[in-house]
Amino acid sequence: MNSADLLADAFGRVYEAVHSAVEGLTTDELAVRLDSGANSIAWLVWHLTRIQDDHIADAAGTEQLWTAEGWYDRFGLPFPPAATGYGHRSKDVAAVRVAPELLTGYYDAVHERTIAYVRGLSDADLDRVVDETWTPPVTLGVRLVSVISDDLQHAGQAAFIRGAIRRR
Repeated sequence: MNSADLLADAFGRVYEAVHSAVEGLTTDELAVRLDSGANSIAWLVWHLTRIQDDHIADAAGTEQLWTAEGWYDRFGLPFPPAATGYGHRSKDVAAVRVAPELLTGYYDAVHERTIAYVRGLSDADLDRVVDETWTPPVTLGVRLVSVISDDLQHAGQAAFIRGAIRRR
C-alpha cells in the first residue's frame, strides 16, 4: 500500500461514516439538536463537507465545488459563499436545515473529487508546504490527516445524535 492508497482508504471510511449517520433520516431528524447549544447532524455533515471541500480545493488549486457546481445556491443557506461553519453560533447551526439527498449529494461530490485528488499524489507531494501561517508550516500530508481526523470526529458526533434521536 502506498500513501495515496492509505489516504483514499481513510477518506473512504469517512464516506461510510457520513452515509451511516444520514441515510434513512428525514429533514426534520437531520435538524434535531439534543439541546439548544448542540449541533445537528445536518450542520455537522455540512460543516465537515465544507471544510473538506475548502481544504482539498486549496491544495489542488481549484475552485470549491460549493460554488463551482452550484451547491451554495441549492442549499440556500443564509451565509456567505466562503462560510464553512467555523465560528458558527447556535442560530447559525439552526439555519442548516436541508434534505438528506442534498446533504449527501454535496458530500458525495466532494468525496469523489477528494479521492481523485489523493489517488494522484506521490509520497513526495505530501511534503509540500500548503500553509505557512503555522509554526511549523503545514505540509499537504499533515493537512490531509487533519481533514480526515476532523471529518471522522464530526461523523462520529453525527452518529451519536442519530442514535439518540432514533431511541426516542
